[in-house]
Amino acid sequence: MNLIPKPDKCIQKSGFYKIKNPFRIKRPESKFEASYFIKKLYLFKGVRVIFTDKNPDLIFTKDDKIHNDEGYFLRIDNNGLEIKAAKEQGFFYGLITLLQIIFQYYPDLPFCEIEDFPVFKWRGMHLDVSRHFFDVSFVKRYLDAMALYKFNVFHWHLTDDNGWRIEIKKYPELTSVSAYRKNLEHIPWREREKKDYKAKGIYGGFYNQEEIKEIVNYARKRHIKILPEIEMPGHSREVFAAYPQFSCKRKKLTVAPGGYWPNTDIFCAGNDETFVFLENILKEVSSLFPFEYIHIGGDEVNKSNWETCPECQKRIKNENLKNVDELQSWFIKKIEKILKKYGKKLVGWDEITEGGLNETATVMCWRGDGKKAAMLSLSKGNNVILCPNTVLYFDWRQSYEKGEQGDFGVTTIKKVYHFNPVFPEIPYEKVNKILGAQGNVWTEFMNSEKEVEYMVFPRLLALSEVLWTNPKLKNWNDFKNRLLNHFYILDLLQINYKKRIPEKL
Repeated sequence: MNLIPKPDKCIQKSGFYKIKNPFRIKRPESKFEASYFIKKLYLFKGVRVIFTDKNPDLIFTKDDKIHNDEGYFLRIDNNGLEIKAAKEQGFFYGLITLLQIIFQYYPDLPFCEIEDFPVFKWRGMHLDVSRHFFDVSFVKRYLDAMALYKFNVFHWHLTDDNGWRIEIKKYPELTSVSAYRKNLEHIPWREREKKDYKAKGIYGGFYNQEEIKEIVNYARKRHIKILPEIEMPGHSREVFAAYPQFSCKRKKLTVAPGGYWPNTDIFCAGNDETFVFLENILKEVSSLFPFEYIHIGGDEVNKSNWETCPECQKRIKNENLKNVDELQSWFIKKIEKILKKYGKKLVGWDEITEGGLNETATVMCWRGDGKKAAMLSLSKGNNVILCPNTVLYFDWRQSYEKGEQGDFGVTTIKKVYHFNPVFPEIPYEKVNKILGAQGNVWTEFMNSEKEVEYMVFPRLLALSEVLWTNPKLKNWNDFKNRLLNHFYILDLLQINYKKRIPEKL
């Protein structure tokens, strides 16, 4: 059957069950969210759903023998449809599989039995809304697409040099000032800092706290957890447009209108008030996002200002640190204590390992193939999430074709499909420390929703199979054939995507 990601076991049998309109569902006893399924069924097939105990098409059966919380059993035969699961998320993923079947085969659903569960518990997709801002409706659309392919973590990159995108009530200038920059969208990204170009007004935006709550609830109904990212100590120039007192130079800056490198303007680690400021921010962020993790960035920190800052040098001396790398480690550990106070765990990019790291932190390994950072993190006892830029950065070009959209290198859908977060060098006893992986979408060169979709799809579908399906069941030619059938679904959803599959790795 043309399912993505491929189920663990799928037996197709002879015969078809004909779906009528309305589609009848027996209301489940357990509390469980089916709104995504119901809305999509009506929107794309015009099928209404009614809940009834009389001759239902679909019934739900709680089955505690299914040990994986996200696992499910789906049966379609002459008697109708049945989904078994132990937990709500299992029922949801059973419905997602059913929805894919209905999209392709309605009204005659082929008889089958499917047993299924994921390989990895962290199946993530990332979206950078700092470089370019995307409104609530697009974020919801993004979450819907993630749900259809069984992703369960949305990494929301909310702050960076080019704009602060989340309302913090204690510090209103983070949105009134730091969320907006000169509109130089008519100038190439990397050229915008070179001279004082004439702006076409201002560019920006932010999500107020009610919108954040709305999106968190929307994601929850799709069994997606949201990982918010608040960048520190680097990638923070936009903050100093409003609150320069927390930088080493104490100089009021502007929000970066485009490419900004080297990233020298960072939070002052020697100023105690810096940590009061950051704690107040993280306290509000923690209250908005129920997920147990918060991402604090930590990447690409140019520490040159720390080298010359008297307060930072005093901190190094007072804390018996050797150098600015150990100062960064001290900074990250201090932030981790703050997060723990509010019941959260710290996630950061792999640079947070520089100078040492508590084993309770989770490391996202992004540089190169990710292996070096992963092996170091695993050796220190840290959990690891793989997102190597050479494979899982979806702002990279999708093919070697002339004029292909994207930047940096090339990562084809075939290359994504062949990725495995558990590489051979990992000791057997450390495999359980690999939580999973995610695709990262940096938007320097994507200023529209259509551009984001084109860069993400269909590579997202390949990654879904990497993270859900048993590697022993994966087969490129088989996936490619199923993918061609899913182009119909992407068209149905009106998603802009690359329709030609590049073969070259």
